[in-house]
Amino acid sequence: MNIEDLRDYCLLKPGAAEGFPFGEDVLVFKIGGKMFVLTVLTNPTTFSVKCDPELAVELRERYNEVQPGYHMNKKMWNTIQMDGSLTRKQLCEMIDHSYDLVFKSLPKKVQAQIPAN
Repeated sequence: MNIEDLRDYCLLKPGAAEGFPFGEDVLVFKIGGKMFVLTVLTNPTTFSVKCDPELAVELRERYNEVQPGYHMNKKMWNTIQMDGSLTRKQLCEMIDHSYDLVFKSLPKKVQAQIPAN
């Protein structure tokens, strides 16, 4: 997966929006105004995703390409290397998990405004 694939996949998510809230080199994908993926365009081989804390630790132990979130809450965010070691399916599953976690954390009123998959 490359940065274009990452962007395309994130924007397929219902209600997903992209923006640059932290400057022109940090691309963020949000649902309901909350981040689910962040990537730095000066290093487009990594991205960060929100993750269940127990799963976050498990993924870090299982894969060298998964590290605690860089400049993020280390308990709930992982930074993922897109160096070809992890499959596209694995990367997409991590993005899906992040999206689902963030979606479930949104108020029911906001959830209802987002089209279903």
